Amino acid sequence: MKISYNWLKQFIKIDWTPEKTGELLTDLGLEVEGIETYQSVKGGLEGIVIGKVLTCVKHPNADKLKLTTVDIGGETPLQIVCGAPNVAAGQKVPVATIGTTLYTAEGESWTIKKGKIRGEESHGMICAEDELGLGQSHDGIMVLDETIAVGTLASEVFEIENDHVFEIGLTPNRADAMSHLGAARDLKAGLLQKDISLELITPSLSAFHVDNRLLKIDVDVKNKELAPRYCGVTISGLRVGESPKWLQHRLKAIGLTPINNIVDATNYVLHDLGQPLHAFDAVKITGHKIEVKTVKAGTKFITLDGVERTLSEEDLMICDAEKPMCIAGIFGGINSGVSESTTSIFLESAYFNPVSIRKSAKRHGLNTDASFRFERGIDPNMTELALKRAALLIQEIAGGEVTSDIVDFYPNKIEDFQVRLSFDNAKKLIGEEIPKDIIKSILTSLEIKVNNVTETGLGLTVPAYRNDVQREADIIEEILRVYGYNNIKTTEKLNASISSSTRFEDHKIQNIVGNQLASQGFYEMLANSLTTPSYISLSEELKEEHNITILNPLSNDLSVLRQSLLFSGLESVSYNLNRKQLDLKLFEFGKTYHDFNGKHIENKHLTLFSTGNQNSDSWLSSNKKSEFFYLKGTIFSILERVGISRFQESPITSDLFSEGLELSLGKMKLVSFGLVKKSILKHFDISQEIVFADFNWDTVLDIVKRNKILFKAIPKYPEVRRDFALLLDDNISFKDIYSIANKTEKQLLKNVSLFDVYQGKNLPQGKKSYAVSFTLQDEHKTLTDKQIDKIMNTLQSNFEKELGAELR
Repeated sequence: MKISYNWLKQFIKIDWTPEKTGELLTDLGLEVEGIETYQSVKGGLEGIVIGKVLTCVKHPNADKLKLTTVDIGGETPLQIVCGAPNVAAGQKVPVATIGTTLYTAEGESWTIKKGKIRGEESHGMICAEDELGLGQSHDGIMVLDETIAVGTLASEVFEIENDHVFEIGLTPNRADAMSHLGAARDLKAGLLQKDISLELITPSLSAFHVDNRLLKIDVDVKNKELAPRYCGVTISGLRVGESPKWLQHRLKAIGLTPINNIVDATNYVLHDLGQPLHAFDAVKITGHKIEVKTVKAGTKFITLDGVERTLSEEDLMICDAEKPMCIAGIFGGINSGVSESTTSIFLESAYFNPVSIRKSAKRHGLNTDASFRFERGIDPNMTELALKRAALLIQEIAGGEVTSDIVDFYPNKIEDFQVRLSFDNAKKLIGEEIPKDIIKSILTSLEIKVNNVTETGLGLTVPAYRNDVQREADIIEEILRVYGYNNIKTTEKLNASISSSTRFEDHKIQNIVGNQLASQGFYEMLANSLTTPSYISLSEELKEEHNITILNPLSNDLSVLRQSLLFSGLESVSYNLNRKQLDLKLFEFGKTYHDFNGKHIENKHLTLFSTGNQNSDSWLSSNKKSEFFYLKGTIFSILERVGISRFQESPITSDLFSEGLELSLGKMKLVSFGLVKKSILKHFDISQEIVFADFNWDTVLDIVKRNKILFKAIPKYPEVRRDFALLLDDNISFKDIYSIANKTEKQLLKNVSLFDVYQGKNLPQGKKSYAVSFTLQDEHKTLTDKQIDKIMNTLQSNFEKELGAELR
């Protein structure tokens, strides 16, 4: 928000420097992020003085140039070469002296230097109005009033506006400060704490009166919940044209472009008092009637920017007897505004429901100065006052007469807030006791009325425009910001609290797993929880009725909460692949969201994505692709790291994978992983294979917390490994071998692993070869060859009997 210092001084006659004033505003909670200088004429005419042309003769070496001598109040006149056709002796003219900086219409600077023009020295320049930034004419030099004294600074002759503009980072709760009046109100309270008592000067409205009642516009507010207060008045006999310079300077200083005197007046009052207004061309109001209502959903409406918008049944509209004219509190229609031919207007001033304005503004992607204020909550008691202020200003700059009584629809007055303040609570929250008389003084300076005073506290009435001050804590915050945070002493006592937490806290386990994945070359990612509803069609497991839909989405692509982390992850993978990052290993901790029969459920997941090469190119080793077994090894290492070693493997049933596995413990699903279906990858324009894993992190955490950790000594005696190369039928799995081996030898057999599978040439039809290793160990003594051979013979015999296996 921009606040003009000159404008601010119209409300409070402060003579501080802008920097000092900015510091006080910041202390009061209106943080000044920067102070800019505004000049109505760039450069402020610095270096320009008024001179008198003493002589003017033809240049000896040029037909179109004149050689002049000009008195600017110095010891000797200046010789200046001038090419203007209208220069003549005896004229009073503006002269740019040597060293003066001038600016082009585009803002580029150039400096006046001593030089020679066609052999004659020139010590300055006699200026035209466009060269000074005072107009557009370049027909000749400016000829000024003869009564102006020679040597007078041009900045004293012309109306130059020099201003300082505060850029205030306004917090959303401070709706009361969204105007120069609001900023001045805070400034007055802050100055009072520094023993500087200044009066707040408000505009006089005593001159407002109804001239006649020749143009009446009926107002019918059909939706009083969305429009609690609505005021209007007509003004006729107007002359639409350019605004006076002082008004243009005020608007330009805060970054607004002047349009015409009517629109400029409404914009001025908006930033002056914080009340948005809108002027309708009265001739364009069909039936001389205003209706404030919602319209049928799907109604088309073209706004002032020429965009056709589709209205919702929740949008509050300002309509005439036949059609909508304006989206209430947000944006006007293309055919109802003020134009050069306008001679009469209906001037609107209203208080609209903040939530309704917010939703409509977001729905249509509009953010205007009016909606910015309405959606935060303006002063409902300012509505009529601002209307009168604007009407007087319009009459002052555009003429005209007030041709109707003020319509003021206000059926249910918005009441002020009643709050009780306890002195003890104030002391506890502030950490220091502020004298009661200072508390009362601060509250009074903020226009908070003290109704009653007791030994324990105050009964207060907070004005309706302070909609952010409705609790005792809010009152204490107001006291503190005006009293000054810097005035509260820092205690020498140091308080600390120690939280009790176990080593199985979610964030601790996440850090362990995250660090392990990072050490394996994975990068952590964070995708948006909001996603597009169209992803539901990619899997039969996801149901539309389980979607949680956002009430006010920014766009349709971000209108639901995700039911799976796969699709948002694939968006990131696709983004990187399109930028030639072909080797990716990503992981994400995130939540999925589901609506099960009206009950909202959140499930936490850990997902892994891997594609391309496992590692970057190296001369030490050949590169390997990130394939299924690589991801499987990563998953097993994660489970082992968190202490989960016993789980079952089963084929996956999810339609998200072309092939994969599911790991579970009993009925609890731990993780599903595999190759993502090509049909899904095609949707994201991905052509290379993606391996994906989805951990049910809530289940993993639950198991980890219940796991009992057992410690045992490392065996003193060596382990022995023996291998079998078994010829088996195709339908036999490693699980069958594993099961038979463990039943055969329960004590000494410590591990069974498959390290090679072969099918093809030199093997009978329907057969395959498994290379299986067996690890044997006795924790109490060293195994003998006799014991080992006995166990291996028994294993071989059982494999032959139960599986029909043969040794190769």
